[in-house]
Amino acid sequence: MTQLTSWDALRVFVAVCRAGSFSAAADELGSAQSSVSEQIARLERHLGHRLLERSPAGVRPTERGAELLARIAGPIDALAAATAPSGAEASRTVFLGGPAEFLSEVILPALLRTPLPDGVRVAARFGQAEELVDDLRAGAVDVLVSALPVRGSDLAAEPVYDEEFLLVAGPAWAGTGDLDAIPVLSYGPELPIIRRYWRSVFGRRPEQLDVRVIAPDLRTLLRLALDGAGMTVLPDYLVREQLACGALVQLHEPELAPLNTIYVATRKPAALPDSAVLAVRASVVAAARSVR
Repeated sequence: MTQLTSWDALRVFVAVCRAGSFSAAADELGSAQSSVSEQIARLERHLGHRLLERSPAGVRPTERGAELLARIAGPIDALAAATAPSGAEASRTVFLGGPAEFLSEVILPALLRTPLPDGVRVAARFGQAEELVDDLRAGAVDVLVSALPVRGSDLAAEPVYDEEFLLVAGPAWAGTGDLDAIPVLSYGPELPIIRRYWRSVFGRRPEQLDVRVIAPDLRTLLRLALDGAGMTVLPDYLVREQLACGALVQLHEPELAPLNTIYVATRKPAALPDSAVLAVRASVVAAARSVR
């Protein structure tokens, strides 16, 4: 007789994919981490291939794991809701993915001020846009905030905010005639944001800049700029208050500052819409559009 796949194992697999680690999934499920690991190992043995792999960012599904997740995430959620205790509010976690800075500074504080349906809670997942789009398709993320366009007939996306990028530094650097002489605080080794600003505003590559620090977190760059370590290019929502109070200065004010559009996306429902996902999406869209 063919052995059937355990519902518990599938539920654990979905939880690990969404949480990004065995320990976080164990906390979510109220189980021991060893039990979660054994459920996954048993499921992989039953199916005959690996479903998860470890990465610097945590645990991610393999290609076959992502295919399985895409097939079962929706039914698992529906089955969990259908088997909730009678008369009790079903607890529903909606997984929200996006860039750490925009979610932390704009979206999550706004969600705390927004009433969501009873039993609905939000779990944030930070990451790069390309990986998070794959997670959205697979079902590991329910609502995605993306700094890149989100395309696909299976996804529903809308633009919600245009972030404006500003060249800023501490007040001590104000009036410096040669911008190339100011130390640079960069998001990445290829100067991704600064390179775009230099090409868009100055019409040239930033070839002569003195890169002092590389840190893949805009909030870290903001902290260093406030300490006077050098100049950097940051989105307006992150530096508006600091510019207003004089803690930072804008080193250059172009007629048209570089813009980047932020999108909110969800999967298109295959059958009945998920009211919890729709409620969180509406709140995320409202939060992004309220930024001034």
